[in-house]
Amino acid sequence: MENNYTPISSAQSFTFSCSRKISCFNECCRDLNQFLTPYDILRLKNRLGLSSTDFLKRHTNEHIGPESGLPIIVLKPDAPGQAGCPFVTPGGCSVYEDRPSSCRMYPLMRVVSRSRETARLSEHYLLLKEDHCQGFREDTVWTIQTWQDAQGLGTYNEMNDRLLEIISLKNRRTAGSLDAESKHLFALSLYDLDRFRVHIRRKDLPEMEELSDETVALIAGDEEVLLKFAFKWIQKVLFK
Repeated sequence: MENNYTPISSAQSFTFSCSRKISCFNECCRDLNQFLTPYDILRLKNRLGLSSTDFLKRHTNEHIGPESGLPIIVLKPDAPGQAGCPFVTPGGCSVYEDRPSSCRMYPLMRVVSRSRETARLSEHYLLLKEDHCQGFREDTVWTIQTWQDAQGLGTYNEMNDRLLEIISLKNRRTAGSLDAESKHLFALSLYDLDRFRVHIRRKDLPEMEELSDETVALIAGDEEVLLKFAFKWIQKVLFK
């Protein structure tokens, strides 16, 4: 039997629950190809008490997306040659409160597209039923909205849509991979926020020399503001 991807609308409901009482507990964390978004990295590095630079070195690998041509970050497995999440324990996820957005969304999948005519984002959802998962036998009832509210996905979706906007812009403006300097600026600003903050304070990157000291203090003093600035900055620097 293959995994079942079923379209689900906002009016539909589904039953699902995951806990230690279920026989498949932790199984979905054992075979991962875990992509991390900029906001995922922000939350995880703070959870672990690491700088973004150290988190990226210890826990991730960087690749170039085959379709977007942009740097993407994936989580390193728990051991070489394995595919388990490094943060899973027998008792569950050790970073649960700050787990990545794809973990929060499961068993839903959120698919976002942008209209070429209006530039508006639209979202569609799939319900993923994996062969091993026993959670669908539970009787807790959810809708798309109640599930996302319970999983704290509001800010994650907002931040991830900003990344999707950049990917869409890049695909419209520039075919293929970026040059080496553009790749560096993209990864620096969106993934290595602590290093990017240093450059903002120095005003030593393009489009930063005219930032006022008050603006710099505002950006540098709040990491969500910093990330939102990074999204806008990379759009301006790479795609004008």
